[in-house]
Order: sequence, then C-alpha cells, then structure tokens
Amino acid sequence: MASRPIPTSVDTVIVGNGPSALILSYVLHGNIPYYNPAKPHPDPILHTKLSPSCCLLNINIPDLTAHFAASRLSYSTQALPVNVLLDTLLRPLADTDPEGYASCVEWRLEEDRKVRHLVLGNTAQAGGQWADNPVSASWDIGTLSYSEMLSLPGYTFDDHYRKTHGGPVPDFYRPPRGEVAAYLATYPSVVGIADSIYTNEEVQDISRVDDGFHIGSHNISCKNLVLASGTFSNLIPPRPLLRPLNALPQPNHTSEAPLLVVGSGFTAADVIIFTLPTRKIIHIFKWDPEDHPSPLRACHPRAYPEYAGVYRRMKLAAQDAQGPQGTTSAMRTKKANPFFKERNWDQVYEGLPNTCIKNVELYDGSALLTLETANGNSIQRKISNIEYVIGRRGSLSYLDESIARDIGALEDQIPINKALISGHTLRPKVEQSLEVALNVFVTGSLTGDSLIRFAYGGCVFAAREIMRPSGSRSGTSSSTPSASSESLSTAPSSQLDLQLPTQGAVISAGGHSDLNLDKKARAYASDQEIGKCDMWPEPW
Repeated sequence: MASRPIPTSVDTVIVGNGPSALILSYVLHGNIPYYNPAKPHPDPILHTKLSPSCCLLNINIPDLTAHFAASRLSYSTQALPVNVLLDTLLRPLADTDPEGYASCVEWRLEEDRKVRHLVLGNTAQAGGQWADNPVSASWDIGTLSYSEMLSLPGYTFDDHYRKTHGGPVPDFYRPPRGEVAAYLATYPSVVGIADSIYTNEEVQDISRVDDGFHIGSHNISCKNLVLASGTFSNLIPPRPLLRPLNALPQPNHTSEAPLLVVGSGFTAADVIIFTLPTRKIIHIFKWDPEDHPSPLRACHPRAYPEYAGVYRRMKLAAQDAQGPQGTTSAMRTKKANPFFKERNWDQVYEGLPNTCIKNVELYDGSALLTLETANGNSIQRKISNIEYVIGRRGSLSYLDESIARDIGALEDQIPINKALISGHTLRPKVEQSLEVALNVFVTGSLTGDSLIRFAYGGCVFAAREIMRPSGSRSGTSSSTPSASSESLSTAPSSQLDLQLPTQGAVISAGGHSDLNLDKKARAYASDQEIGKCDMWPEPW
C-alpha cells in the first residue's frame, strides 16, 4: 500500500490505522449504519426512541442514553454514552445473554455519501498497535475480549475465522493476539476500503491553516482531522539510573541469572506467563491495592487463569513482605488455579513489592542491582536481562503545539515531542464533545475507552459531523462544544459503578474501566469473587 502515490488534497485525514480508524474509514466509504426495527432492541425505551429515525448518523445521543442509568438492563457507566449506545445496538446484552439477540444494526451502502479521506498509519500493516510487538512476550497471548467483541463492520472476526480455519469460532474463544493482527491486516481489502489505507507512513508537522489543516510530512491539505493514533504506541521509558540495563543482551532463556520484570499490569504479566517455566524471575511491582490496584485484580481466575495467577503471586509476595499472617494461603497449596501447576513458583519466582532500585553495576552480560525493599532493607540481586513494562502511552508529537494545547493534550512548559498521553489526557474534553477542537475529532483509545467494542460510537459521531453539508456545522472552539455536537456525558463522572444483573454485584471503579467481565464467569461469580474492579486495560 505504501508505494502508491498519496493524494495531496482530501476532505479528511485519519492519523492511525488501528481498529477505530478502519471502522471510520468503512463509514466514510458510504457504509451507513441504520437501526433495524425488525430486530428490536430488548430495551423497549431505546427501541421506541430509535424507530422514527433509523439512520444512526442522525441520532440525538443524550436523548437516547438519558435513561440508561435507571434501566433494568446492564449499561456500562465507564465508557462514553455514545460508545455504550453503539455497542449495545451492535451486540444487545452481549455480557449477559450473548446468544439471545441479533444485532440491531444494518449497514447500507450509499454511494452519494462517500467522503474522500486518507488513513495514515506508521505500522507495516493495518491494525495499529495490534501490528506491533514491543516486548518479548509471545504473539500467542490471548486477548482480554472474546472474539465477537473484536469484530469490525462488514467482515467479522467470525467470518475471518471461518475463512482461515474452515469452521465456526469456538465458544468462549479468546483469540491469540497474532490472529487478531492477521484479521485486521486482511480487513481493508475484504471490505473494499484499501484504497484509502496507507501503511509505513510516519506523520509529522500537522498545523492549522485558513481552510483546514496542512500535514507537512506529506504535503497534504485537508478540512477535517481525526486523531486515531491511540495511547499504547510507546513503552514508558525507564528512569536514567536503569537505562544502562538496556545494554544487556536480549533475553536468554538458558541464562542462570534471573530475568528482571518491572511492572504490575498486563504486559508485565504477559512477560512472566511466556517466560520458560524453569527460568528464574525477579518481579518488582507497585502494590497499592486500595488506591492504585493492579489491573490484574479484575481478572476472574476461571476466565483469565494466567492473569489471575500472576496477580495472586503478587498478592502472596506482598503478604510475605508484611511478615507472617498466621494463615496458609490457598496459593501455597496450588489448588486455587491450574496455572500454578506449570512451574515451581517457590523456586523460580521472587516478588518484590514496592521495591526501589538504588544502584546498578554492569558486568559482562549481567548486572548487579542494589535494592531497597518496602521495609527499608538493602539487598542485592544479579540479573541477566530486564523487561521494564510499567505501562504504555501514546504520543501526539505529530501535531504542532497550538493544536495540541487547543485540544487539551499539552500543558505549559512541556514540549510536544516529550509529552506522553494516556486515556485520561483527553477525557475531560471528550466528555463534552468528541470534536475536541474545530474540525478535530478523536476516536479509539484516545477517548479513554480502549476496547474495540467501544470504538464504534466515536467513529459514528465523527462520520456524522464530517458528512454534514458544508455550512451546516458551527464547529467547536477550544473551550466550547459545537452547537451541533451534543454533549456525550449523561451522568456525573463520579458515577462509576457498573451494575451487574447477575448476583446483584456492583463493581466499583476508581476511574474509566471498560474491560468486560467475562461472560463465562458470570454463571458462578459471587460478590466475594468479583470484589472491586479498578483497571486500566490495554487494547488486548
């Protein structure tokens, strides 16, 4: 795709080529979503509101979602209302009765509504961060979401699985990450949007001009700009003291010195899970379950045994660091989770919660670390490699500083090329409108909703505004949402409880939390098993 000439003047440029960019491109190719009254949504109020005007590009979002908080059905209050709305229309009751209702959305090709646009991504194939593998963990890592939650319009993951495997997707299938990457890479050509997709394109120097935007790196002019570059493109770099450890050899599974893993989230767990069972691991992680719990805590042990297993090892290490508790942990008997039978954890794993690295000494192919534990003790450990995976962030360095400040992505005194952003960064702005500045839209994880299932709403919103006839939009200023763009927030941001219909359990989240509770686990999950669910999920 990259060898084709790129047009220098189009209506819209989408920066990024991940799932949200692909969904939006599908719509801008004239594939318009409609509500299908013949397949009514199980929410009768929503059905009544949608039936008179079925085109989902004409909907009034606050009116349609105003009753969600009081509904007898389960609607997430973690994701933006527009994202929840499209998710429930595409997959009614997906978390509670996934086989009970068909999609309420049908896609109609309307040639006259096509918009000339470009999708520019820096990965070698379509898929965005799914096409990258920034750490040593395996491509065989299972996704957090089930396969039906990973589908894009026009060609579902089930379609792809049938095509490549010759049969239907197994029940409760969490596909490996590599398989999802292959699906996304195939998607553009299958649904007919490949003409707009350009890969291996490093976008830089976007500035605002009188009639829209100019992309200096490609000499492209456009009227509308969509930011779909995500928040997971860059690993957070280690602090200066640890940077010499980057000179250590790549992980060597035969080395006798341990592998050092630093981090408490999914990527750290992935590294641990896919390290050979006989390899020794030293795991340094933050442990603050009350105020900043690990995202792994949300993983039910039957639905996500590997992640739950790593979390319980961390918990046991934290308990041991506090001294004898007078009870025997179920973890020590290895009965709670089959994941623990795969290796002798007492021999190969050492968890060091809230431990600080105070000094680094490099030797030939190894390093000696001086550590300060949570209780103030000084210890030393020899390591052969390091995986520093405390999190990932996105970058908007391709914008000039005036646009970055206009959309709320940059604070004073921070150069744009140094600023790393998370799902929190633009959240205050997008809760007012996904048009975060005049003719600038955000989709995907930049909105704070990181799962593919919640990407549709932002794409439909952006397509609606982009497709409006010239002169019918008032746009938005840096501080005031567009008169034509309804507010996307229907409830105070502090109302962050997800009501589960099963067992009456409530998951209380201290922030945006959009990892779907495993549908297989709902049949036996109790209030005590679920507990609190504070998490910042990665896109897989």
